[in-house]
Amino acid sequence: MTKAQADTAMKVIEGGKSVGNARDLLRIVIVGHVDHGKSTLVGRMFHDTGSLPDGKFESITEMCKRRGVPFEWAFLMDALQAERDQGITIDTSQIWFKTDQRDYTIIDAPGHKEFLKNMITGAAQSDAALLIIDAAEGVREQSRRHGYLLHLLGVRQVAVAVNKMDLVDYDKETFDRIEAEYRDYLRSIGVEPTFVIPVSAREGDNIVGPSTNTPWYKGPSIIGALDSFQPKSDPVDRPLRMPVQDVYKFDQRRIIAGRVEEGVIKVGDELLFSPSNKTARVESIEEWHQVPGRKAPTQAEAGYSIGITLDEQIFVERGEVISHVEHSPIETDVFRARVFWLGKEPMVPGKTYRLKLGTLDAPVTVQSIETIIDTSDLSGTSSHQVERNQVAEVVMRARRMLALDEFETSPKSGRFVLVDKYDIAGGGIISMEGYADQRGLITARSSNITKVEHGIDEQARAFRNGHKGGVLWFTGLSGAGKSTLAVALEKKLFEKGYNVYVLDGDNIRHGLNANLGFSPEDRAENIRRVGEVAALFARAGMIAITSFISPYRSDRDRAREAGGDDFHEIYVKADVETCEKRDPKGLYKKARSGEIKDFTGVSAPYEAPDMADLEVDTSAGSVEECIEQLANYVEARFKM
Repeated sequence: MTKAQADTAMKVIEGGKSVGNARDLLRIVIVGHVDHGKSTLVGRMFHDTGSLPDGKFESITEMCKRRGVPFEWAFLMDALQAERDQGITIDTSQIWFKTDQRDYTIIDAPGHKEFLKNMITGAAQSDAALLIIDAAEGVREQSRRHGYLLHLLGVRQVAVAVNKMDLVDYDKETFDRIEAEYRDYLRSIGVEPTFVIPVSAREGDNIVGPSTNTPWYKGPSIIGALDSFQPKSDPVDRPLRMPVQDVYKFDQRRIIAGRVEEGVIKVGDELLFSPSNKTARVESIEEWHQVPGRKAPTQAEAGYSIGITLDEQIFVERGEVISHVEHSPIETDVFRARVFWLGKEPMVPGKTYRLKLGTLDAPVTVQSIETIIDTSDLSGTSSHQVERNQVAEVVMRARRMLALDEFETSPKSGRFVLVDKYDIAGGGIISMEGYADQRGLITARSSNITKVEHGIDEQARAFRNGHKGGVLWFTGLSGAGKSTLAVALEKKLFEKGYNVYVLDGDNIRHGLNANLGFSPEDRAENIRRVGEVAALFARAGMIAITSFISPYRSDRDRAREAGGDDFHEIYVKADVETCEKRDPKGLYKKARSGEIKDFTGVSAPYEAPDMADLEVDTSAGSVEECIEQLANYVEARFKM
């Protein structure tokens, strides 16, 4: 099946069109506060554009007579009995209609707060949105929430219909006030409404053409506005992204199946599989419906579902992301997310959910809840949990590396769904602000390397030194007292006969890591190098004391892996307020003024240890008391 055939088939499925009709199809979601007139507006659009099936209008009119209720345009959309009884739309309805210019799939999404999950489902499938506001009620909290969710889901083409203008006598000042208020709000969240249109769905004003009741309005009608929107183009110019759906074996071939979500894949391309970091070249592209007599394709672009074979047999599994080597996704086990919560139970730190992203299904844990966002005014508050229908900025951590993209650069692959038990509990978008792409830290670039075996074992070194070697890894905020304690402990242990040396952050950056800055990636590489050097000290039989903020838990875990059983994580604990009062180097003051960017604890994250080997609270004890605590720890664990 060719892509053109597939597109036609999809249009037939969605709109009931005849094969061969190549008109554009636009998917548009209709959202708004309950009772603001969404279904009425949609019903009127269907009627006035001649898109209703034959006899539909008459059957609804007859039904109203039988039930003894007045006719409502909304009944044309409300297909469920429960909706007519309750007077609210409780599920998304997708119905095809047409104008002279193009075909549409209208997604009528529920506006009631209890059914926001269905509204999000509808918006996620759309190319554009028509947002309804009641002229008599004005901008409501739910109106702002819907606008925020459209932004969250990447919907950038938005028309706003100020409905029920007949109830305010088509007053221009009322319309102007609502337009100004809502435009200001949408702009504040990064959405520019293309049109704001005064309408009366009941009376048909400005639905398919201009209305004599609003001579002061010079913009397009609803249909004119919709016809000006553009369908999402296939993102063929973006970097290649093809999530692995499955792997099949036919005769001697292993065919990797998936859908090309973005970019183009060609025979001969070198591919990178993330997060496994394996590479191979495309040997062939396989179609599921091969046309007899036609040669196999040599390339496939975004929108195609294909299979590929590789020039070598590598193990690949569902959930991996195929890309080109030079434009690969991020690899990380921690990321920031802006989440809209829909769960029956609140989201709480420490709880694990299932993350669904493309074909990936992986457990992730809520590491922290940073801010609850008030969608009405965009203010933020702190909280220990996220309640249903709240938006929050959170930090999520996975048990393994994930391949993902940031939403700002890749809207399609940068959003995800969270599942609690078997229910969709929330959705969100990905940000790596303050966190590093860890691909470079876990990718081995050297080959043909053989470890040298020493003729002196660790027991012999410990016997010569009188103590075992190891790493004391001091971590904590700037100003917590890490360097002070490290230097004082070094002196105390040296006087007791220990072979000990301090690796301090500032000193290391003068030499070994002089080429590194303070970006998340450079911070991570800084700690990776120090972790390896400290492990060498430990294997030489010495005690290495490291004094580094080392803000990322993943980096400290890698340092622990390098140090093995001889690694000891020491959390030098002090809160930001205490550290800022000390501020021995004046760094907090510079960070607050914006002179220092990405400063840990102010504008960059610090992930405190959840299970440190030792915790030293410098805000509660004196330097002498802390040194005594540290020395006792060393003597108990480093003796022969």
